[in-house]
Amino acid sequence: MAETITVLQEPLMASLQKEALALLSTIDFESGGPSMNAVSWLYAKDPETIRFAVDQRSRIITNLNNNDLVNVTFIGAGSVHAIYGKARQVTNVLDGVPFKLACYDIQITAVRDAMFYGSRISVAPEYEKTYDKRAADKLDAQVFDAMKKA
Repeated sequence: MAETITVLQEPLMASLQKEALALLSTIDFESGGPSMNAVSWLYAKDPETIRFAVDQRSRIITNLNNNDLVNVTFIGAGSVHAIYGKARQVTNVLDGVPFKLACYDIQITAVRDAMFYGSRISVAPEYEKTYDKRAADKLDAQVFDAMKKA
């Protein structure tokens, strides 16, 4: 049986030092089943912690208030990575951001390679913002700056 890894290793750590597309899974407070959301305001604070921001109105917050277990699925750095942990609210409102975002840290409990045998990711998923590029860049900079200061 493979040893359980409990920290982000290179190059995964490096890939999560900048804006990235990831899937955040929580436990739905009503159904008790999995709930998944795409997120991009996240980064690796250190090898044991991933920090993310989410709108205060998001169902993610209600889910986390009822069950702090999370999974972050990240496709990149050559594989599909399943990162498990417990979420803890850092702040209810991020300062310096024009709308109300809550900030959370995920204390990593396990990191697993979730790619099927005999393959690797050759090209990471890409996305583009569909609103004003300057406004998107400005907002992203504000959010990441505020998350780093929280």
